[in-house]
Amino acid sequence: MATRTRTTLYSSAGKKLYAVRNADGTFKDIQTYQRAHRADMARTSAAETALAAKKATAKKAAAKKSPARKSPAKAPAKKTAARKSPATKKVVKKASSRKTPK
Repeated sequence: MATRTRTTLYSSAGKKLYAVRNADGTFKDIQTYQRAHRADMARTSAAETALAAKKATAKKAAAKKSPARKSPAKAPAKKTAARKSPATKKVVKKASSRKTPK
């Protein structure tokens, strides 16, 4: 696994920079710390990928090993009675006795 070695520099504005060098020592890439860090967080490492694959295979093996069975001794689930909504009064609107101006 190749590691990315970076040289830390600072710009004239005071921002932190990461500089990646070639094998001959010249600068290959210069990025701001903010951009480089965001890219690192977005990328999934090989160790994380291997761990996720290991968990997935363990989960499949566990599911294959013990299939879900119905237990005969288990009592059936009780049904709950449906709640009745309280009676609501109907509101009757009275026609207004006020006349509209013409």
